[in-house]
Amino acid sequence: AEQAQDPQLRQLCLELAKQEEQHLNTINQILSGQIPNMAQQQGQQGQQQGQQGQQQSSQNMSMQGMSSGQTGMTNQQDADLCTDLLSTEKYVSGTYDIAIFEFRDTNIRQALNHIQKEEQEHGEKIFNYMQSKGMYNVQQ
Repeated sequence: AEQAQDPQLRQLCLELAKQEEQHLNTINQILSGQIPNMAQQQGQQGQQQGQQGQQQSSQNMSMQGMSSGQTGMTNQQDADLCTDLLSTEKYVSGTYDIAIFEFRDTNIRQALNHIQKEEQEHGEKIFNYMQSKGMYNVQQ
C-alpha cells in the first residue's frame, strides 16, 4: 500500500491486506490442527466489507473532480504494482485450488475454498481498478 501513488489504489491495497491477514490466521489455525469456524469468520468479514464499502464510496465521491496531478512515471509505478498484485492473486488462487483437492477433511476444504473465492474477488477488484485507469485493456 505504501508503494502506491494513487490514493484509491492505496486504499484498495489496505482493504485487501486486512483480508489477507484473516487468510493467514485461518491457515495458521489449520496448521495448528484446529478447524476454523467459517460461519463466524464470514459474519465478521461481512461487517468489515460493509464498512469498507461505505468508506470507499465516500472516498470515491471526494476524489471525483480532483485532478490526478500524476506523472507518467507515477502511473507506470502503479501499473507495475497492479500487474504484480494481479499475478500474485492468480498464482495464489491456483495454489489454493490444488490444496483443496489434497485435503480429505471437508471442513478444511470448505475453509480453503472460501479463501480461494476471496482471492478471486481480490483479483477482480485489482482488475477493475486497472481497467478503470487504462492499465488493462480487455480484448473484445
